[in-house]
Amino acid sequence: MKTKLFVALLLLLPLVGIAQTNSAPPAMPVEEIIRQFAAKEKAFKLARENYTYRQTVKVLDMGPDGESIRGKYELTEDILFSGQGRRIEKVIYAPVETLQSFSMSPEDMRDLHEIQPFVLTSDEVGKYNVRYMGRQKVDELDTYLFYVSPKAMEKGQRYFEGQIWVDDRDLQIVKTFGKAVPDIKKGKNENIFPRFETYREQIDGKYWFPTYTKADDTLNFSSGPIHIRETVKYENYKMFRTATSITFGGEAPEKKPDENKKPDKP
Repeated sequence: MKTKLFVALLLLLPLVGIAQTNSAPPAMPVEEIIRQFAAKEKAFKLARENYTYRQTVKVLDMGPDGESIRGKYELTEDILFSGQGRRIEKVIYAPVETLQSFSMSPEDMRDLHEIQPFVLTSDEVGKYNVRYMGRQKVDELDTYLFYVSPKAMEKGQRYFEGQIWVDDRDLQIVKTFGKAVPDIKKGKNENIFPRFETYREQIDGKYWFPTYTKADDTLNFSSGPIHIRETVKYENYKMFRTATSITFGGEAPEKKPDENKKPDKP
């Protein structure tokens, strides 16, 4: 979020502490768990590109006291395909923005689409430090908990830093908690990003897709704290394209109809 007061000094909020974990060793080597869930994340990313869905965003400016709504940003859009098969975003609802304490920056909009529904694929995992923290329950799921952080930050790139929970049976990420990094300072401008939590649900019995993101955080600008609340809902997932088979090794070439085979359940 970019403050509208254009002030200079940046204060970071630490991530919340990790909940109690079970220190029992995993059922397989940690390196193998990472390799397998990263491969499945790549399959998940490829599969999600073949789905349509609706994304609803609401960001509330709660002001410095966090008690009253001073303004809001709302956007509902359908993620679809054009007649030519291109990915498109169709705006359904976009009232005039009334945020007062901050504005939505280009980085905020990029994070909504790329970082908050965080995907750690086999192509990207080498850019991150991935540290095993132990076992932990997420609702009824038994999971492995990892802490991830970027090894280096290239100019113009956005990254995730925080915790990920990996289902110990399917070896897929089911929840993330952290923030987009880096925060940005340019002269007297500050662009600070909230901590968020993203939940996934199993879609079509195979893939754990993001369905809900929430943030309730105080951004410490040098002019003073600004409290924000944010929700993002991902709904109505529907498979659109079926000509390409998705496997956990990546994207397979097209096959003849009688050779098509659904991937095995993880």
